[in-house]
Amino acid sequence: MSKNKEFLTPQEEKEVVAAIATAETNTSGEIRVHIENHTEKPPLERAQEVFQLLEMDKTAARNGVLFYVGVTDKTFAIVGDEGIDKVVEDGFWNSTKDAVISQFKTGKFKDGLVNGILKAGERLKKYFPYDNEGDVNELPDEISKS
Repeated sequence: MSKNKEFLTPQEEKEVVAAIATAETNTSGEIRVHIENHTEKPPLERAQEVFQLLEMDKTAARNGVLFYVGVTDKTFAIVGDEGIDKVVEDGFWNSTKDAVISQFKTGKFKDGLVNGILKAGERLKKYFPYDNEGDVNELPDEISKS
């Protein structure tokens, strides 16, 4: 069994996906989680690459957020698209990343992701509120893996 399949239990994965759905209920922003075993690249560089591969840069408002986890490498990164990066306050992504990592250090991987996702959702809601008229879920909420 690969390590990325052991990182979260099936129930924990459901809870992470539910957190994404909850975070997205009040925003047009899109949140994804990507888990992989290993990469030779630095985590932020790999996260930016995955962001492109998942076509997260194709949202209408450019307000996608990716939570990237490298399981074997014990790495983590958050990438926000240019729309959200332009408006979020300095240090927001680092403070969110630090909060997630503090949970990871105690083995609470699901809790770290859920808390980080909900925090990102609140920020997205502030700058990209949900539009009842034309808002659609542009990206799947499921966790991607490689």
